Amino acid sequence: MDSRPRVILHADMNCFYAAVECLHRPELRDKPVVVGGHEELRHGIVLAKNLMAKRCGVKTAMSLVEARHICPELVTIPPDYNLYMRFSRMARSIYYDYTDLVEPFGPDEAWLDVTGSAHLWGGDAYLMACEISERVKAELGVTISIGISWNKVFAKFGSDYQKPDAITVITPDNYRQIVWQAPVEELLYVGRATKHKLNASAVFTIGELAIEDPRLLVNKFGKIGPMLQYFALGEDITPVKVLDPQTSQVDYDIKSIGNGLTAPHDILTRRDARLLISLLSESVAQRLREQRLKARTICISVRDAADLTYYTRQAPLPRASNITNEIAQAAFELLCANEPLDGSHAIRTMGVRAADLQNVSAPLQLDIFGDEEKRASLERLDITIDDLRRRFGNNIVRRAVALGDEQMTPLDIQRDNVIHPVGFLNS
Repeated sequence: MDSRPRVILHADMNCFYAAVECLHRPELRDKPVVVGGHEELRHGIVLAKNLMAKRCGVKTAMSLVEARHICPELVTIPPDYNLYMRFSRMARSIYYDYTDLVEPFGPDEAWLDVTGSAHLWGGDAYLMACEISERVKAELGVTISIGISWNKVFAKFGSDYQKPDAITVITPDNYRQIVWQAPVEELLYVGRATKHKLNASAVFTIGELAIEDPRLLVNKFGKIGPMLQYFALGEDITPVKVLDPQTSQVDYDIKSIGNGLTAPHDILTRRDARLLISLLSESVAQRLREQRLKARTICISVRDAADLTYYTRQAPLPRASNITNEIAQAAFELLCANEPLDGSHAIRTMGVRAADLQNVSAPLQLDIFGDEEKRASLERLDITIDDLRRRFGNNIVRRAVALGDEQMTPLDIQRDNVIHPVGFLNS
């Protein structure tokens, strides 16, 4: 077992989507720019902003209408995920020159475990980080912030500590002065709701979280309470998970696969609901087959159009499946059991998720009363459609139920809902 102290880097490309767009459109470099969703499809929020937009007060997840109100000269650009993923892959190819232990945390962030290679830079990880930063600027044209520490959580804190284009070292000697003085919401996985609960318990800084009574944290937050305290204490020991460059995937145990979508118009009728459920289920089933998995449970999520309230429901499948028709039918039946779909209640957002997963090679109990030949035929049909879509695009084959709605028919949920490898809690 390696007894050397760990040396972990967290690299975070600054204002990533917006920076890449400004790189490709030099005329925008001196203007406030945001990458935003499709307003005509009711996805009009800020996905990323450049520094000029940030200085105007524009924030990520803000509606584009609100962003333009506070920054009238704002330039809005639709996202180009293929372009961003190309830059993401180029950045990771640079990281591989320093270590083979690279774990992505979204398209613009990654952890690097350089414990075994830091000696090549005289044991000075700061010099290594400086070289990585300069190479990203020179070869990609964007800036990067890097945090250096002995654990993943503090390394991520370091990359967020100073932006843009900065390197921060968090050590056992200085973390109390740097990390512990910061607001508790700056710790990884402390979101808005958790922040409010911690503040209500008089925990306002990361240092106060570190010395809080563990029993109180368990009572208030369950098992996530001690985890957050470990993070605050710098006791995170999770390893950097290796990325497979051939598949762009990290070796995580996948717990579920799902897609959700804010519909271009309110969902009121069974026809509209079946159409959207079909599109979502198609994407989920295709991803299951790509991962060689089957689901034993189907879940739906529904957001009300009137007050944006949200609920989820789930039900077991009779048999583990990745067949599109079976997943879509199960999701639709679950929705019908919980929604009138008679025009009286509008739905804004829906999601379909496959859970309780197993490998396709797992033993399967045959059903003597079922139609095994029909199921085998459906599986072969799905595989054939998958092959056609890989070769010619996801819209080369469409199901009849997806036709007839001018706003929803053109949607490509598989393409537009990019799934990035983010799995810290799976470590």
